[in-house]
Amino acid sequence: MDPLRADVQDVFRQVFGDDDIVLSDATTATDIDGWDSMMHINLIIALERRFGVKFAAAEISGMKANDQNVGSLFKLLGEKLARAGASPP
Repeated sequence: MDPLRADVQDVFRQVFGDDDIVLSDATTATDIDGWDSMMHINLIIALERRFGVKFAAAEISGMKANDQNVGSLFKLLGEKLARAGASPP
């Protein structure tokens, strides 16, 4: 697992209080117990803090669309880090 994915997985484990979470690109909110709208906001805040990025309101709401998954999140986060000139951890 590359470092970015490992760090994102660590954030998920911390936010959801579950050390057994294993993320794949196909993982969706329905695959993780407790991933409701409030936990979604907690997750976004934790990701912003960990990676020093900010998500726009449209990006945040779009993350829970039916066609979105953790792979989409990895892609978006990678793009944000690249634009910021930061190398993924």
